[in-house]
Amino acid sequence: MTGAIEALYIYDEHNRPILTHTYTSRPLSASQLLPLYQSHPAPRPNFIFLPNTSPPTLVFNVVHSNLLFLLTSSTEIEPLLALEFLHRVIDILEEFIGAPLLSQKVENSYDVVAQLLNEMCDAGSISTTEPNALRDLVEVEGWIGKLLGGITIPGKPGYSASSSSNMTAISSTGALAANTPSLPWRRANVRHTSNELYVDLVENLTVTLAPSGRPLAAFANGTIAFTSKISGVPDLLLNLSTPSGNQNLTNVMELPVFHPCVRLARWREKPGELSFIPPDGRFVLAGYEVDLLPFQNGKSGTTTSSNLKLPVSLEVKTCLGPQGSDFEVRLFITKVSGQGDSSISGSSSRSSSRVSGRGTGAFAAGLGSQAGTSSTPTLEDLMVTIPLPSDVRNLSEIRASRGDTTYNPGERNLEWHIPAKDAVAGGATLRCTVVGPLSNEDDLESNGFRLEGVYDYEENTYQTTSVKAGKPELTDDQRDVNRIAHNKILMPSSATVSFSVKGWLASGIKVESLVIDARKSRGIGDGVKPYKGVKYLTVSRGGVEIRC
Repeated sequence: MTGAIEALYIYDEHNRPILTHTYTSRPLSASQLLPLYQSHPAPRPNFIFLPNTSPPTLVFNVVHSNLLFLLTSSTEIEPLLALEFLHRVIDILEEFIGAPLLSQKVENSYDVVAQLLNEMCDAGSISTTEPNALRDLVEVEGWIGKLLGGITIPGKPGYSASSSSNMTAISSTGALAANTPSLPWRRANVRHTSNELYVDLVENLTVTLAPSGRPLAAFANGTIAFTSKISGVPDLLLNLSTPSGNQNLTNVMELPVFHPCVRLARWREKPGELSFIPPDGRFVLAGYEVDLLPFQNGKSGTTTSSNLKLPVSLEVKTCLGPQGSDFEVRLFITKVSGQGDSSISGSSSRSSSRVSGRGTGAFAAGLGSQAGTSSTPTLEDLMVTIPLPSDVRNLSEIRASRGDTTYNPGERNLEWHIPAKDAVAGGATLRCTVVGPLSNEDDLESNGFRLEGVYDYEENTYQTTSVKAGKPELTDDQRDVNRIAHNKILMPSSATVSFSVKGWLASGIKVESLVIDARKSRGIGDGVKPYKGVKYLTVSRGGVEIRC
């Protein structure tokens, strides 16, 4: 499947076009494209086909930092390629003009943005998308040039005529091609005063529990972020392991994806070993997915939430109290064990605050009993969110044994916040009483009157008894049954919990070692012992849900 990217459009938060970059053909203008895009009802998919344009056009869209990015093509193109290019554009713009992306930044730095877009795509074909390679190709005015402004002095950084002519001369003689690095993801002649290597393993939990507590689905989406600040061209070897050993790593890490710098042949030959020459700075080394539910022979066993070894678990009980208007949420906090210290001697380590020593070997993840390390994980940002039905008018009573609660009538949910100091092992309880919508019966009963039917009235005669024309009067027991049935509709159907744990991963994956291959590395001085560190972080932003 071959196709060309025709144009890229950027709109601000008010849907005003701030940039249109044409690569090939004669695409639609920004003012023509926006109404066609907005004609599709929200939520809009990332891929929209416009059959009524001439020629028919494919529109790919991404919303980031309140900016709308649109990409068009009138030929058949791989959708994932176009969407990945949009994400690369966003990452590159944040790298060069700063995050978060604002419309003012894009407009004020259009000279840099135009250079970046020209280098990233050439005549509709995707070209250079690595930040380190773009830094060698794109001129960015430094702070000295901004300070001097338009003063023309010899050697002034910026975009003077002399620098432009020099760049043209270099390109014509081919010297620029000689200085271009052989590795597109790493800049040439990298120099750092201090040599540092950091590894950050982050996993995002998504767990769904049945009312009985049995997990229906449990996944962890992991990211290995790497930060390289080392001179020369280092050749690194990162070793990963699981609690059951390296031989089971391929069964744990499903659907792995790697940065282009990773040697895939080495990974296939020896799973768990990542051999690579890193880009300069921070980048995503790998991503993976972990199925946390043990499956045997295609059938799940009697797994419960406790078998998942989650730091928190929920239990929701509804229709409590004499009228069934109460519900209760029980939160159980358990202490999780960290990733454990590395058994390799002579290691350097890093805590959550990146305090570490220097060494020649691998990692010892954590420093003693310091909080937030792999030896002593810490639970933070604990919050339980309870969505409420639209018929709930109010919560008359909210009683929490720990933390604070916030009732949001507009968003129709109840948030239960537990600070880190109270997030200790044990149980916590939240009990609430719901109030339904007002009815005629409720209004009259609250004022001491009750209208059961039609009352006869004669001008000169007073009656002490009423003649009921409606249904027969209900007994107290029947009335209580009706109230319980009515309050059952007001009960929540689910609850979600958000948290973060420093020093712990749900999958159990850990870094065993990080070694610099001195024979393959270039430009690294003899006896250089880089500062190394590792961090583990598990995050759940409403990802753990229990159904009622």
